[in-house]
Amino acid sequence: MPTNLKQLLTILLLSWAGILSAQSGEQQALEAKKRRLQQERAQINKLLANTKKEKGNVLEQVEGLDQKINVSQELIRVTNQQSNLLNRQINTNIRKISRLREELNVLKNDYAEMIQKSYQNKNQQNRLLFLLSSDGFWQAYKRLQYLNQYTKFRKKQGEEIAISAQELIGLNKELVAQRKTKEQLLNENRVQKDELTKEIAAQKALLATIKVNESKYVAQIEARKREERRIDKEIDRLIRSAIASSNKKTGSSSKTSFTLTPESRALADNFSANKGKLNWPVEKGVKSQGYGVYADKVYPGIKHLNNGVTIATEKGEKVRAIFQGEVMTIYTNRRGIKGVYVRHGDYISFYLNLSEVYVEKGDKIALNEPLGEVYTNPTNNSTKLKFYLYQNTTKLNPEEWIYRL
Repeated sequence: MPTNLKQLLTILLLSWAGILSAQSGEQQALEAKKRRLQQERAQINKLLANTKKEKGNVLEQVEGLDQKINVSQELIRVTNQQSNLLNRQINTNIRKISRLREELNVLKNDYAEMIQKSYQNKNQQNRLLFLLSSDGFWQAYKRLQYLNQYTKFRKKQGEEIAISAQELIGLNKELVAQRKTKEQLLNENRVQKDELTKEIAAQKALLATIKVNESKYVAQIEARKREERRIDKEIDRLIRSAIASSNKKTGSSSKTSFTLTPESRALADNFSANKGKLNWPVEKGVKSQGYGVYADKVYPGIKHLNNGVTIATEKGEKVRAIFQGEVMTIYTNRRGIKGVYVRHGDYISFYLNLSEVYVEKGDKIALNEPLGEVYTNPTNNSTKLKFYLYQNTTKLNPEEWIYRL
């Protein structure tokens, strides 16, 4: 085979290998994301089943159904991405198979030509005459080297043909498997779209039921808003009190920011360096409501504000510390619902809506250490953790800090 053609084919094969490697990594990432979404949807289904069984607060059902629809839509998007990526891989393999066949044909033609010439000159006497007819020792030596190199090259060509043939068989098998996987993905998408249609229909039916009894729904919204405002005021008061108490020891009069020691400064810096990588405050759970202002699902003109993140979880779920720190305050409201404030330098993580607390004020806390158990509301069987994050008195968006929240 001409050297320039060999080089070109080698470059093409290396390029394909790089493309396939990148696509394989992307496919693995998509598959991991799909598994996570499937687990999340299974958890939402379980939580929704509990809420319906207990005839719970209609707000819980609205939020649960809405989240389930969002997860289903995301699953369809991920499956489409997988299918599109697989199409690109299939096309890449088809092109590679075509090029490999061309290379194999060239190799076979070259090999056939060499075998023909070798057959014509296979007679040992011809080889000897070829050497003896040399003009001198140096030329004879060169001719002997040529014969040896020719033999080795012919052997190498035969090996290359065998390798290319095996690679071609492997690629054809891979192509069959990829087409089968693509068909499975298309079937998955059909099932997911059917599920989504049912979920949207269930949501519409629920919304119609709500509008029949509008006053009850609005009353639930107002009750929740009053409770959230009261909680936010209480959080602000407790944080300012803790800052003042801590700063009093250092002689500072600030009530809005901690005066940090070198040790607490190092802890705060370490906490900040882990932004976006902090652990979930529960092992199992799905985000029921995110941070910030959002429109009501039934009456979009009504706005809600969440200064933290609400995580729906299972009955008996344990709360765990997202980072090492120290228990700053244990909070108990008038209904006996508890909360734990953990200080990380000048950062504070707050875990609210606990039925039990396992720690005490002043305890040193390790990463993932259990802090308590999430409270389950007996009226609607919902188990939800309210999670807040602050730097001094400044509210932070937990979704920017917790890994995949």
